[in-house]
Amino acid sequence: MATITELKCAVRETLESRGVLGQLKARIRAEVFSALEDKQPPRPQLSHENLLINELIREYLEFNKYKYSASVLAAESGQPEVPLDRQFLANELNVAEDASSKSVPLLYGLVSHCVNSADREKVFLRGSSLPPGPSCSTQGADA
Repeated sequence: MATITELKCAVRETLESRGVLGQLKARIRAEVFSALEDKQPPRPQLSHENLLINELIREYLEFNKYKYSASVLAAESGQPEVPLDRQFLANELNVAEDASSKSVPLLYGLVSHCVNSADREKVFLRGSSLPPGPSCSTQGADA
């Protein structure tokens, strides 16, 4: 007859092989964040940029069936429960889509564009409209 330790190992291996153990851990994390959120002071309102970034990430997570990670993102970030309309998101990012690009998250298209750009020149990134936070000194560093 199997010992308790052997039984625990067998159950753990079965849950891991089915992908259930990771889902359970993620669900527990989401519930812990949800429980902690009830006691937290209200978070600052999402900036427009953070709203768009979080929505790109949520679309990516849901596409890849990372539903518990998506629920943790929503709980921690204060992202609206109802996802933003994809066309609205594309318009806000100045992105034009064709039929094939609509089958994958916008984040895939943005990364693909940067990686496969024909001119292969670096994209100049401007500072965000977010208020400056604590930063490291860049004196003497090459920009």
